[in-house]
Amino acid sequence: MFRHGSRFLSKASTMRWRRPFATDLSAEYVADSKFVEAWSKTIPNVEPPKTPSAFMAPRPATPSSIPSKLTVNFVLPYSSELSGKEVDMVIIPATTGQMGVLPGHVATIAELKPGVLSVHEGNDVNKYFVSGGFAFVHANSFADIIAIEAVPLDRIDPNLVQKGLTEFTQKLSTASTDVEKAEAQIGVDVHSALNAALTG
Repeated sequence: MFRHGSRFLSKASTMRWRRPFATDLSAEYVADSKFVEAWSKTIPNVEPPKTPSAFMAPRPATPSSIPSKLTVNFVLPYSSELSGKEVDMVIIPATTGQMGVLPGHVATIAELKPGVLSVHEGNDVNKYFVSGGFAFVHANSFADIIAIEAVPLDRIDPNLVQKGLTEFTQKLSTASTDVEKAEAQIGVDVHSALNAALTG
């Protein structure tokens, strides 16, 4: 096995990455000509099937210069908080830490943890507490934030947060099964993040 290692390493160094990056892909849907040709030979009287990308609206092109605003879509399973809103910056509670997103940010996918999502527009800052989800930052200065649950920070009752934190801490200390421990730990994590958001 080891005697063939150098051969594999030299082969790997000469291989080239053939798949284009997402920023290199065309904004419009383009059918795969080889697939269409093979399909036409095999089943000439039936139209070739379309992929999901054929039904999607074309994405805006990546601008040649950095725009002055970031366009944000912030959605929940039951509502849309922000739709095509142009802002200066958003600060996302990613699992890797707080992540500031400005216009021209590199394309990124980030998992959200319980914490505060801040939307900055001029001197106005709107803060939401999110329980989790994902953020998709695109190279064309668009950001899509999908959260499981979100509430404006000023609508949270600090007394109920303290009460919930106490209850879940007690449940965690008395939990006997792995499921009870996991549920209690999630409650402690969310209420700790809520408490930190309100006091910090």
